[in-house]
Amino acid sequence: MAGQGAADGRQRRDALLHRPYAPPARSRAAVTEADASAAATAATAAGPEDRPERAARRKPSRLHTRFRQGRRRLFRSRFALSTAARLAYGWLRFVGWTQRRVPECSAAERRMRENHPSIVAFWHGQHLLAPFFRPADLRFVALLSKNVDAEVNAWVVRKFGIDTVRGSGGREQGRVLEKGGARALIALRRRVAEGSNAFMIADISKATAREAGLGVVTLARITGRPIIPSAAVTSRRLVLARTWDRTTIPLPFGRMAIVMGEPIFVPADADEAVMEAKRQEVTRAIEAANRQVAALADGKRAR
Repeated sequence: MAGQGAADGRQRRDALLHRPYAPPARSRAAVTEADASAAATAATAAGPEDRPERAARRKPSRLHTRFRQGRRRLFRSRFALSTAARLAYGWLRFVGWTQRRVPECSAAERRMRENHPSIVAFWHGQHLLAPFFRPADLRFVALLSKNVDAEVNAWVVRKFGIDTVRGSGGREQGRVLEKGGARALIALRRRVAEGSNAFMIADISKATAREAGLGVVTLARITGRPIIPSAAVTSRRLVLARTWDRTTIPLPFGRMAIVMGEPIFVPADADEAVMEAKRQEVTRAIEAANRQVAALADGKRAR
C-alpha cells in the first residue's frame, strides 16, 4: 500500500511537470491549402440558394439584354414621346379648366406685370403648373434640359404657347459651362431683351432638391431683370414621394393657388460672394412661396 501511494505521488508530481501530448502544428502553407480545399468542396456541394454572391455575378442572358434595350428604345421613340406629350397636354388643359383660382392669384398676376419682363423661378416637381403662371397676353420663354426625357415637357410647353430654349445650368460656374448652360443663358438674355419673360427651374436636376443653382442668379445678373420667386399648387394633388423632387401631379376639381414673392435683383458687378448670397436668398424666397401657396390652396393660414 505504501509503495502504491508513493507511486501515486510520483505520478501526480510528474503530471505537474509534463504537459499532455498534442499533435505537431502544421505549417501555414499546409493550413491554407487545406482550408482552400475544404472551401472549394463546400462550395461545390452547396445549392444555388447557398451561393448568393455567385448568383449576383451571373450575367443576364443575351435575350434579356436585347429586351431591355428594345424597351428603352420604344419608350424613347418619337411616337411614344409624342403620345405621352399629347396625353399630358390634354390632362393639364382639363385640370386647369376645372380649377377655381383663389383670390390671391390676382396679386401674383399684378406683380408679374409690374416687373415685366422678369425671370419666374420655381422648383422641380412643380413644372406641370408652369403654363398657369402667366398672363395670356405676355410673352414667355422656358429653359428646358436637352436630354430625351425633357422632350415631353418641351412639346407640352410649346402647345401652351411658350417658346423654349434648350440647355441646362449647374450649381457651380464650372458646371454651367460644361453642360452648355452658357449658350442657353446667352439665348435667354437675348429673348428677355426682346421683351419675353423667362421661366426657369431654379434647382438642379437630380441634385439637391429645392436648392437654387447659380444659373438663375447669373441670368438675373446679365439681364438686369428681377427674379420672381414663384410657386403654384392645387388643393387636390398627388405627390410622388419617392421621386427625388417630390413631383406634384395636379388633380381636377379643386382650388389653384399661385404665389409670386418680392422681386430679387442681382447687381451687374456682383462678385462670387454676392452671387452666393443671392443664390441663398432665392432658395429661401421660393421655399417661402411654397409654404404660402400650399396654405392658400388648402385653406389654411401660412406659417
